[in-house]
Amino acid sequence: MFQNLTVFETAHAMAVHAGQRQAVIAQNVANADTPGFVGRDLPSFQDIHANKSSDASMQRATRAGHLHGATNQNIDGLVYEDRSFASPDGNSVSVETEMMRATDAKRQHDRSLAIYKSAMNVLRSSLGRQ
Repeated sequence: MFQNLTVFETAHAMAVHAGQRQAVIAQNVANADTPGFVGRDLPSFQDIHANKSSDASMQRATRAGHLHGATNQNIDGLVYEDRSFASPDGNSVSVETEMMRATDAKRQHDRSLAIYKSAMNVLRSSLGRQ
């Protein structure tokens, strides 16, 4: 009955993605005045999750010691450059856009925590514990 609780895995993956995106946003804001710096961003969680579920036939490592699988802990391959804004010095970071992205990442993290708490409440109720 409790062998495949993917809701917890999904909530965890969503929280990790939000944290990684927040780190990328923080780098962008830190370099907002650096001439020639190109802002970066991560694809949405939905896009990343859709790609992982389409690769279901591929092997995936669930622990660091597993062979022949990728844990996908490195986000460098997912980060893309965002050139939607350009200042005269070649910097492509808009602080206002980064503020909106940071708010979106916080909402995603809060949503993942709400999903986790809700699933825990359902699990506790099914076990007869309050």
